[in-house]
Amino acid sequence: MSDARVEHTQTAALDLQADADAISVAPNWKLVWWRFKKHRLAVVSGFIVLFITVVALFPGFFSTQHPSESNAMGSFIPVQRVHFWDEGPSLFVYGVSGARNPRTLRMEWQIDESRKIPLRLFARGYQWEALWLFPTDLHLIGPADPASDAAIHLLGTDRLGRDQWSRLMYGTQVSLSIGLLAVAVSTVLGIFLGGISGYFGGLADMAIQRLIELLQSIPPIPIWLALTAALPRTWSVEQTYLAITVILALIGWTTLGREVRGRFLSLREEDFVVAARLSGSSQMRIVFRHMLPSMSSHIIAAMTLAVPVMIINETFLSFLGLGLRPPAISWGVLLREAQNLQSIALAPWLLLPCLAVIITVLALNILGDGLRDASDPYH
Repeated sequence: MSDARVEHTQTAALDLQADADAISVAPNWKLVWWRFKKHRLAVVSGFIVLFITVVALFPGFFSTQHPSESNAMGSFIPVQRVHFWDEGPSLFVYGVSGARNPRTLRMEWQIDESRKIPLRLFARGYQWEALWLFPTDLHLIGPADPASDAAIHLLGTDRLGRDQWSRLMYGTQVSLSIGLLAVAVSTVLGIFLGGISGYFGGLADMAIQRLIELLQSIPPIPIWLALTAALPRTWSVEQTYLAITVILALIGWTTLGREVRGRFLSLREEDFVVAARLSGSSQMRIVFRHMLPSMSSHIIAAMTLAVPVMIINETFLSFLGLGLRPPAISWGVLLREAQNLQSIALAPWLLLPCLAVIITVLALNILGDGLRDASDPYH
C-alpha cells in the first residue's frame, strides 16, 4: 500500500473518530437537528412553513388592497395573472373589461390584452400596521403608478367585489394563529395534567385518566357543533376568536396528556430522577429541570402535528358558519363563498383558499413527521 493511501486511510479514521466523539458529547437538541437535516422533504416543508408564518405575521405587506374594501360593480372579476416578459423583462398584468349581460343584468368580465397595467415590487398602497404597531404603506407588489386608479386582482374578486388575494393573506394570519394558540393552550393542559397523572399517580391519576376517557369517548364533531352553535351571535369578532380557540384547545389536549403520562411513568424510576430526588431536589425542579427537558423534542413534534388538525377544525367550523363569522377573515370564511354550485360556476377561483389549506396542512404534517423521527433516540 502506498504512503498516500495509508495517510488517506488514517485521516478518514481520525475524522470518523472525531465525529463519534462529537456525537457522544453533543446535547439532545443538536442530535435532533443532525438527524432532521437528513430528512430532505421535512427540511423543504420547514421552509414552506416558515414562509407561511412570515405571511401570517405581515399579511398587509403581501396584500395588494384592503381586504374588506368592496365594490359592487366589480364582483367576480377573473384572475389577473402576473406576466414577467414583454419583449424583455417586464412585470405587468392585463387589464379587465366588463359589460352587463342584457338578459341576466350581471356584469361579465374578460381579460383585456390590449391594456397592460405595469407593476413594481415594493410598491406603495393602502396603509396597514406591521405587527399591529408600525403604520406603513409598503407592499410586496402593486401598480407602478400609485396615483393611478388601476386595481389588480391576482386571485380575482368575490361576489361583493373584494380582492381574494388580499383576503387570503389576512385569512392565513387568522387561521394559522388560531391553530398555534389552540395548540399552545392544549399543550400546556396536556403537559400539566399528564405530568400530574404520571408523576404523582394515585387518586389524581385515576381522576385525570377518567376525564381523558370521557372526552375521547364523545364524538368530537357533535361537541364542536354544539359548543360553537351556543356562542351568542352578538359576540364581537375578538370574543368569537377566543371562544373558538378555547373550544379547540379543551378538546385537543387529551392525546398529549396520555403521552406525557406514559413518559413520566417511565422516567420517574430512571436513575437521574432517583438521584435528583435523593439529593434533595424539589418535585417542581425534578419535573421542570430533569424530566420535561428529556422529552422536549417529542413535545415539539407533537405540537407540530397538532397544528394542522386545529387549522382543519377551525376551517371546518367556519365553513359551516359555526366558527368565525364575517367580518372576520379566515380560510373557512373564504370557503363559505364557494358553498353553492352557482358561485363555483361563475368564479371557480373562489376554491383557491382550499389549496392554501392543503399546502399548509401537508407541510406541517411532513415537518411534524420529520421532527418526530429525529426526536426518536432509537431511530
